[in-house]
Amino acid sequence: MQDTATGLERARARDLGAQVLSGQLGKTIHRLRKAYNLSLSELAEQSGVAKSIISQIERNETNPTLATIWRLSQALDVSIERVLATSDEEPFIEKTSRADTPILLSEDGKVRLAIIGWIKTVEWLQWYDVTADPGGILDSDPHQRGSVESLSVIEGAFEVDVSGEIQRARAGETLRYRCDRPHVVRCVGSEPGRATMVVIMKAAVME
Repeated sequence: MQDTATGLERARARDLGAQVLSGQLGKTIHRLRKAYNLSLSELAEQSGVAKSIISQIERNETNPTLATIWRLSQALDVSIERVLATSDEEPFIEKTSRADTPILLSEDGKVRLAIIGWIKTVEWLQWYDVTADPGGILDSDPHQRGSVESLSVIEGAFEVDVSGEIQRARAGETLRYRCDRPHVVRCVGSEPGRATMVVIMKAAVME
């Protein structure tokens, strides 16, 4: 009898754990799908998991198999460990060293963009630490339609030219502009410049 009771208690504990996991899993899948601006149909197509199943998972109406969770994590470009995290309040701290931070250079070699944004958001949100020598020019092709760029100046002065319209900003000032057309950022004056650049792509802007 004692073994039977112990078995029942373990089964109840497993069921309770599955319910808790399912509840957090549904929230996580829904949040990631929205962050990538994916419809249920699009996520179903990319993951190979039926649209109805994904909908049930997000509404916490089913406990998916590990194989299903793996397919969804692959489609959402996130580790299965993060998908299976059991708490929305889980601490999250990630550190990237200076040596591991990618650097982009302008054609004239005078403007450097350190990629400080998260690689998982690159399709809809990018941000950079910009340092520039006096006279440095960053000449950019158009991004996808509806994109907006924000340049917050920390040191020196920058000038932004979008289709012939020019604005200048100094330390403490921010320029926001459409970047879905050719645009040029220049470091003006005799001092080096530094700024934070944030690019919000169409997927976020159009929401």
